[in-house]
Amino acid sequence: MFGTYFYHQTSRKMVVAFGTLFNTIEVHRTDSSDAVTEVVKIPLSYGPKDKMLARITSDPSLSSTVALTVPRMGFELTSMSYDGARKLNTLGRNVKTGTTGLKKQYNPVPYNYDFSLYIFVKNAEDGTQILEQILPFFTPEFTITMTLISGMDIKMDIPLVLSSVSSEDTYEGDFATRRSIIWTLNFSMKGYLYPNIVDNAKIITSSTVDTHLMSAAVTAEPVYIVTEDSTSYSTNFMILNAHEIDGSTRIRLLSEESEEGSTAGATVERVTVAPKDTTASTDDDFGFSETFEFFPHGETHDPVAGTDS
Repeated sequence: MFGTYFYHQTSRKMVVAFGTLFNTIEVHRTDSSDAVTEVVKIPLSYGPKDKMLARITSDPSLSSTVALTVPRMGFELTSMSYDGARKLNTLGRNVKTGTTGLKKQYNPVPYNYDFSLYIFVKNAEDGTQILEQILPFFTPEFTITMTLISGMDIKMDIPLVLSSVSSEDTYEGDFATRRSIIWTLNFSMKGYLYPNIVDNAKIITSSTVDTHLMSAAVTAEPVYIVTEDSTSYSTNFMILNAHEIDGSTRIRLLSEESEEGSTAGATVERVTVAPKDTTASTDDDFGFSETFEFFPHGETHDPVAGTDS
């Protein structure tokens, strides 16, 4: 879209992170003295519930070495939805210094990934063993720290929220009917989707702000330095050009700036801000130096050549 291809594998990482949480579940079988006689590691696979259930029921004895056996677990990504409550500033950006310039990437878009985890067991005891290894960690969320964009060193805390737990028991019919106990746990993962990365962006090494005159030309007017009248003496010490200002007599000195006017739109003041360390990168802690320049008669700046006239 928009002529730019990119693929950060963000959705794939969400699926992998979800499955990794549940791939170490075990069921212990004990004898009458509570001694462990068997440890069963619960296999985990990705796929829809109906397909897995059909595969299990196709082997009623559940003893074939090539068939699916229970207990086992499965999960799938059921839906995705935009989460406006977690929206970030659209113009916000992540910046990282690269070898030839800056890498820039705009803020991600929040999306909720809805997962369903299925637990297939033959008896209720196996199901409760598996549940008690999962549910205590969700209150109701469990936070996962993930590296979503490795090229930008972006790590995010992703909450995984447990929204519901339900069970289904198909123990009906005659004795030849296979009993199936299925626990379904629904989760919502608060994830993000990231836009493309702009590579080799130029680094701003200084910022210059010019103050200009109004668009109309400025007529030359006298600029005066006004002093107080020496009223405590009978005669003023300095009488150059007595002039009445605001109803009282003031003595004025004519400034050199009164000799000429300024060109319309000319630059009269410039402030330049630059890092004190010119070799500093964007991730460094550096200060700034400020330079102030004043042009009493106005300057015309050529931004292409970088010169004043």
